[in-house]
Amino acid sequence: MAPLFFFFLIGNQGKFLTTKEKFHGFVDSEWQSLKGENTNKNDKVEETKEASVEEPQAKKLKLEAEEKDKAGKQDGKRLRGQNKSRPHVKPTTYDEKRLCLFSLLQENRECTFGDKCHFHHDIAEYLATKPADIGESCYLYDTFGKCAFGVTCRYAKAHTTPDLKTMENAELIKTYEGRSTVKNSLSKDLQNSLRKRSVPFKKSAEYLKTLSNNKDKREQQRNGKTLTGPPVKTVGPLTDEDVIKLRPCEKKQVDFQDKLYLAPLTTCGNLPFRRVCKRFGADITCGEMAMCTNLLQGQQSEWALLKRHESEDVFGVQVEGCFPDTMTRVAELINNNTDVDFVDINSGCPIDLVYQKGGGCGLMTRTRKFEQIIKGMNYVLDVPLTVKIRTGVQEKSNIAHKLIPEMKNWGVSMITLHGRSREQRYTKLADWDYISTCSKLASPVPLFGNGDILSYEDAMKARETGVSGIMIARGALIKPWIFTEIKESRHWDISSSERLDVLRDFSNFGLEHWGSDTRGVEKTRTFMLEWLSFMCRYIPVGLLERVPQKINERPPYYMGRNYLESLMASQNVGDWVRISEMLLGPIPKNFNFLPKHKANAYK
Repeated sequence: MAPLFFFFLIGNQGKFLTTKEKFHGFVDSEWQSLKGENTNKNDKVEETKEASVEEPQAKKLKLEAEEKDKAGKQDGKRLRGQNKSRPHVKPTTYDEKRLCLFSLLQENRECTFGDKCHFHHDIAEYLATKPADIGESCYLYDTFGKCAFGVTCRYAKAHTTPDLKTMENAELIKTYEGRSTVKNSLSKDLQNSLRKRSVPFKKSAEYLKTLSNNKDKREQQRNGKTLTGPPVKTVGPLTDEDVIKLRPCEKKQVDFQDKLYLAPLTTCGNLPFRRVCKRFGADITCGEMAMCTNLLQGQQSEWALLKRHESEDVFGVQVEGCFPDTMTRVAELINNNTDVDFVDINSGCPIDLVYQKGGGCGLMTRTRKFEQIIKGMNYVLDVPLTVKIRTGVQEKSNIAHKLIPEMKNWGVSMITLHGRSREQRYTKLADWDYISTCSKLASPVPLFGNGDILSYEDAMKARETGVSGIMIARGALIKPWIFTEIKESRHWDISSSERLDVLRDFSNFGLEHWGSDTRGVEKTRTFMLEWLSFMCRYIPVGLLERVPQKINERPPYYMGRNYLESLMASQNVGDWVRISEMLLGPIPKNFNFLPKHKANAYK
């Protein structure tokens, strides 16, 4: 189903509607007046080129084979999918020459690398090349009483003495003494053990041994041979439950009933964003999808996806894999070394890289492997095991209703169903009638529905289908205050200044999570821009003729009620950068950004 174009009018025959040229002309002129810049002719030409952003074409309906022949070959590529060739700039490249850690952390001690060290050792020399400070107050210093980044902090004036010493607030430091706000960090000892493959997986070995024994039995039976050995005395026939006995300890119970679940969102569902959503009322949060093989190899970047903030009271991690041995081992690894409330298996990822290896949606068609993975992970976990699936792989061939009764027997504690197939992606609306059918099949196991929730009215309709709860993904990226709207059953006409405050909270959380030096600031900016590529789709409630906004509807160009509201409505990457500059200062000279999804960049 192609995106719908609709018009929203407020009195005076649609006074907020405008054209592309007028919209970008207004945004650019207001930005220049705010900055107080006197641009020359060349600058104006560049700004005009940057502002000439074409509105994307509506996504075309998927044609049948006969219709394709009639329509003929389409010209050019469709504006879909990922920007796979987008620039990947490492945050470290924004620092021309950084300060040596020996100079930063260990005063009066010579660097062990001597003349071979590539970093600054003279603090005064480093400060001469360091970019200008962004602001007068440091969020880390104001919150925790100490900034671990010292003079490298981009807000260093707030906590640096004239003799270049870092100040500390003893009272605040005492408040946070012995308290860790973020859990599930990868220790160096564990990382080294994983790299040396010296971590023991006792429970996993027990389970995998039973799989190996069962395989040997099947092969012998296939070859017409019978097993020799003393008979085992049993009462009745043996079942899988006899071979793989339940754990003596009772699994931790999680109440999933009638909760609002923030979906695990790759790239955008980072810890700072989850903190923003928790403030607005999200009940359950989950880390971004982590690859099981990368976790077993001790990759720092992959383990960062498992980190949990203290505000996340019900938190889970999502793992992806396609083989019982690696998935069982990673489940045991998570069980023994992290603090989580549940573990989720991603069997709904549509990405080719994952699917072609048999993971993600591929698990739905490999039921034997899927069963072995679920039973193996259940065997080693002390917390509930949940599964996220789609309706199926092919667009017109749903298979979720066949899998769900089997998954109940395999020991799944909760199922999340996204009402689309892998092939379908986002070209049509989610099938909530099918989700309703599956929720009845899943009972008494909780089933969460997912797809196209952008307002409390959408959530109310979804709850009428009989699902146990609702998972929100794109809706939370477009408007994270959707959780408040659902809980208070209202439409929130949030102002542009309030939305900027939300982004300011994100930037502060990002500086706390990734750091307040140049590297951390630019990493925070990159993730903010990825989020803004979704947030710009929000249309203020006060401008709508018909409430609520639907997730598949795309508006024409419109002016906001003030400059900031218009700037936030822009689909231009350059305008998103301008918003980031309001919070994180000017971008570096070599800064480059292209959003992850083509559909988000009209430029």
